[in-house]
Amino acid sequence: MKQSTILTLLIFMSIGAFGQQDVKKDIALLLNAELQKENINSGMLHVYSETRGIDMQLAKSKEDSISIQSPFYTASVTKMLTATAIGVLKDQKKLNFEDSIAQYLPDLLMSNLHVLDGKEYSNAITIAYLLQHTSGLPDYFTDDTIDGSPNIINQLLVDTNKIWSPQEMIKFTKEKMKPHFIPGKGYHYTDTEYVLLALIIENVSGLSLDKFFQHYMFQPLGMDGSYINLKSKPLKKQLPIAEFYVEDIALSSFQSLSADWGGGGLISTTQDLIRFLKAFNEDVIVKQETRLEMQNWTNESVGMQYGFGIRKVVLNSIYDTDSNLQLIGHTGSTASFLWYCPQLDTYITGTLNQLEASKSTLNLVYKILKIIENK
Repeated sequence: MKQSTILTLLIFMSIGAFGQQDVKKDIALLLNAELQKENINSGMLHVYSETRGIDMQLAKSKEDSISIQSPFYTASVTKMLTATAIGVLKDQKKLNFEDSIAQYLPDLLMSNLHVLDGKEYSNAITIAYLLQHTSGLPDYFTDDTIDGSPNIINQLLVDTNKIWSPQEMIKFTKEKMKPHFIPGKGYHYTDTEYVLLALIIENVSGLSLDKFFQHYMFQPLGMDGSYINLKSKPLKKQLPIAEFYVEDIALSSFQSLSADWGGGGLISTTQDLIRFLKAFNEDVIVKQETRLEMQNWTNESVGMQYGFGIRKVVLNSIYDTDSNLQLIGHTGSTASFLWYCPQLDTYITGTLNQLEASKSTLNLVYKILKIIENK
């Protein structure tokens, strides 16, 4: 190789290294800014792009002792794994997305599951409707009850030692709430559907949900720090869970979090979550045909669409930008997030461990992507 060519290559590599240092510095400043907010106690962030040579991991806290290896409560990011588990069963030819859920759930559970204006639509609910939040079923967590009694999210803070069974949560929705629309005729985000999906996974596979995750995702992908809260343990001994809060109340030790299961009970690490989403995108867990079918988008809100346990965000529909960047992934109520930006081949995951901060994480991710895009 000519000396001039070697010199040019070294200069190029040097510029790239300095550019990456600037990217990492700017991203670290963004996380620090989040921690300056009064209600944010801790933050964890992992930015990874194989093609761009980025693997940046940050963990900061005002009080709690955490590291980037600390597992954290992922909340609704869990829905991606539950939906993927359904995809695995589809690939095994044990079910189809368009099947009626009545094929896989007991009659007692199905009875009066969806009654609207005096007519029962329970048998019209398909697996796809559950996955996409188009069943019309109410959300046991946050919807109003018909008698004004507390919904389950409010009960979590009152009876912190209560252990909720899946059947109990479904019974609560049938007795205390009413459906929003005929199955397939609207969109309403609800954890009730993901309790039913988890039960389908267990009934069809013969494995508990946590064992199914271990067998088909955690073990094959080396997700050693992941487990279902109150149901199982990680494959390898891990650090204590990062504490998460509602206002100034720490929740991680509450037994009542058993109400957050198929739709939100996953505890994981940033490394494990990126392993999962990368394997999903590369068709390692489910077949390409199944993955693409899961991206059957329905409108959720401005700039956001929902597929089968996965969300797509078109950033120029939300922010004043000419950029064509999109995000595919999911968020959780504890300010957790797992995103992939295909245009930049970049994965971003983490958490701010604070319920009140859940809506601000998209702004953080958007700013991070703009830094990467502009370097």
